[in-house]
Amino acid sequence: MKITVILFLLIAGIVSAQNVRPIRDTVGFCWRANEMDKLISYLEENAKGKYHFTDANLVAGISPHDDFLYAGRVYYPLYPLIKAKEVVIFGVTHGTVRRAMNDPHNVLILDSYEYWHGPYGNVTISPLREKIKKGLLEKFLMVSNKAQRIEHSIEALIPFLQHYNRNVVITPIMVTGMSFSRADSISNSLSKIIEAYIKEKNYKLGKDIFFLISNDANHYGKDFDNSPFGLDSAAHKIATENDKRIIKSYIEQKITKDDLLKLTGEIWHNNNKPIPLWCGRYPIIMGLLTTEKIAKDLTGKNIYGKLFKYSSTLTEGVLPVKGTYMGLTAPVSTEHWVGFFSAGFYLK
Repeated sequence: MKITVILFLLIAGIVSAQNVRPIRDTVGFCWRANEMDKLISYLEENAKGKYHFTDANLVAGISPHDDFLYAGRVYYPLYPLIKAKEVVIFGVTHGTVRRAMNDPHNVLILDSYEYWHGPYGNVTISPLREKIKKGLLEKFLMVSNKAQRIEHSIEALIPFLQHYNRNVVITPIMVTGMSFSRADSISNSLSKIIEAYIKEKNYKLGKDIFFLISNDANHYGKDFDNSPFGLDSAAHKIATENDKRIIKSYIEQKITKDDLLKLTGEIWHNNNKPIPLWCGRYPIIMGLLTTEKIAKDLTGKNIYGKLFKYSSTLTEGVLPVKGTYMGLTAPVSTEHWVGFFSAGFYLK
């Protein structure tokens, strides 16, 4: 009898472990509760009196996903404002995943894990994910635990989300490369599925459900084969100013389909000018198209973007947070740096 019970417990443990998505990046992000608390304490102290953003009518955001010791100050202004029970996260499909998965295009990638790891315990997946699987056309969808397991752009956001809401529930959605018309078609279907879920749950935008987009801005330098302005401090200034121009022109304003189409011309295509390598270029379009449609359908209102903070690895350097297992996954110099920003989107 005892042997049977032991075998049952062992099998149950194995099954349970298989239902939890494993951590991809154990270096750049923070997976221990006491260390996450330590990081947030530093960021809170550092941010005193600097930010005066409100959570009123905040329904969506853009977050970095770079190493916490590089980008912590840029993550920070957004996350204390996220109050929702559920968060839909639009993530990147990085090159590592594309190579491993035969370069999928024109689809959203979902997983089948029951939980994702967080520093304060496992994070539950929303039933919305299964509704999306059932509701989207097959040609719009891929279900792959492998793809989600080897992608880090969504897991990066979980420690910050869970610090401020231990019971947060998530819907992880990876976005692959696609044309604007394809993104528009998928977002039309996706928004209707999410709207039905919101109505079924009697949710309010921002209060009960929030839309979060994972993105790092320009990846600049030799390693990225992207150095149109040179490889010195003057080039860094030009390239970061270009990032800020794009944000001001297309993010810090009313979000419309027409302007999102114009944004693709800045971050998707060449058009005979240097194009910044934003790794979140597809999630930004998909996430904002979907959020804009949901907001308009459910409230009759538009969404307006607000930049919280822009910076880069070269500008920020390394946070002086000691005594943790966190480290750095890439070097930083004028020949290798990454830009990033946080932003919020408000109903008006």
